[in-house]
Amino acid sequence: DVYKRQVESEASQSQSPVDPSPIAPPPPPSAPPPPPAAQSNVVSGGNKRGFPKILIVLLVLILGIAGIFFLVTRLMSGGSATQAAELTWWGLWEEEATVAPIIADYQAQNPGITVKYVKQSKEDYRERLASALASGQGPDIFTMHNSWVPMFANSLSPIPSSVMSAQTFAERYYPVMVSDLTRGSSIVGLPTGYDGLGLFINDEIFTTYGKNPPTTWNQLRDLATEMTINESGIIKQSGVALGNAKNVDHWQEIVALLMIQNGVDLKEPTGDLAEQVMTFYTQFQNTDKVWDETLPSSTVAFAGGKVAMIIAPSWRVHEIKQINPSLNFRVIPVPQLEKLSPDEPDITYASYWVSSVGSRSKSSAQAWAFVNFISSRETLEKLYAQVRNIRAFGQPYPLVEMRNLVSDDPFVGGIISYAGNARSWYLASRTWDGQTGINSKLSKYFEDAINTLTVRAGSSQQVSSALDTLSLGVNQVLSEYGLATPIPVPVN
Repeated sequence: DVYKRQVESEASQSQSPVDPSPIAPPPPPSAPPPPPAAQSNVVSGGNKRGFPKILIVLLVLILGIAGIFFLVTRLMSGGSATQAAELTWWGLWEEEATVAPIIADYQAQNPGITVKYVKQSKEDYRERLASALASGQGPDIFTMHNSWVPMFANSLSPIPSSVMSAQTFAERYYPVMVSDLTRGSSIVGLPTGYDGLGLFINDEIFTTYGKNPPTTWNQLRDLATEMTINESGIIKQSGVALGNAKNVDHWQEIVALLMIQNGVDLKEPTGDLAEQVMTFYTQFQNTDKVWDETLPSSTVAFAGGKVAMIIAPSWRVHEIKQINPSLNFRVIPVPQLEKLSPDEPDITYASYWVSSVGSRSKSSAQAWAFVNFISSRETLEKLYAQVRNIRAFGQPYPLVEMRNLVSDDPFVGGIISYAGNARSWYLASRTWDGQTGINSKLSKYFEDAINTLTVRAGSSQQVSSALDTLSLGVNQVLSEYGLATPIPVPVN
């Protein structure tokens, strides 16, 4: 109040400089004028001009809190996603020209960010990627198979919560993806597509026989027998390509699907349920004689119009169309076991690719921001449209909210229809993970078991023995990655 009154008093006087000292009565005429007040650089309270101490203290506190918040946020996110960075992206399937518009869009929206796309050869891809990441010379962003998470456990950067929270991840993606890509409490990859198994139907053969496609495995077996033309032991037309591990493409995923549908724990594939699966699968060759090893690979045979049904992922459509553009076929959901209750889910098997960020990337926050961008709905739709200029369709969308966009597609609809109840495991084909990879090692043990049973047309005892050996091999592989407890090997 004193300061306010003084300012008002000064405003009513002349505009000449005013001494900010307290007002005092004039000295007596005979007394000499008092010496000028000593100058001080200290701004005090009272009626001195300047900021009061309380405002300075508050300003310091605000700046300090803001600085601490910025530092903590930066440390938690691995750095600012808006900082300049040069990102290297290893892709596996798309040509540079296909993704160039996507990269250009992102760089335009994020000045200072440069993305270099490098398409990799699928041959020995997993080994080259592992070596590059281990040496610190690997890409910031890379494509990997959903089953590779255990093999790259120490090379994966978790996605910052500022880019995507666990709740958002669970809401956007199918449960199988949430399960596959969550390690502890961390999310280690974002899918840019979904794929799994579908039943490929030759419509011309089905029309000839006047049959409807099967919905159960028992129906499939009956139809396969009826539609097979076997002349003196030579199969001229096959009802279905199943029964061995030599020329049935994707037999790994098919056997895994049967095991999961039948309630088998793939970590320990022994017992009655596992024996039922192996017997059922091999009987298409051993008993029904609808398929054998003299035929071409299942994909090639189907493209040639010599097979009524095969089971394969969506990308095989492109290969079939390239071999035989005039073939009349479509893809429907995979068969199911006979249900004991209508509430039982329809289960399929998923095998897909994701984008991840290396743990040794110097720009992990910026890399994850870009991965989030290419995984967004807008970008996925744009990429899908780009790919359709080259082939029949792009990768089926991985986002749950986009399922209806392709549900009526004659090739993609059947693949995506059961995605909500999809399961996955480490038994997968065509991942190019190399001889030392988890997929290849597990496939070898399952292949040996199937070959044993197809060659010997095994008895129940032989099936049990083959599965015991298989189970030991599976345990050995999984134990290498901490996915199982090692089973002690008996000493003779």
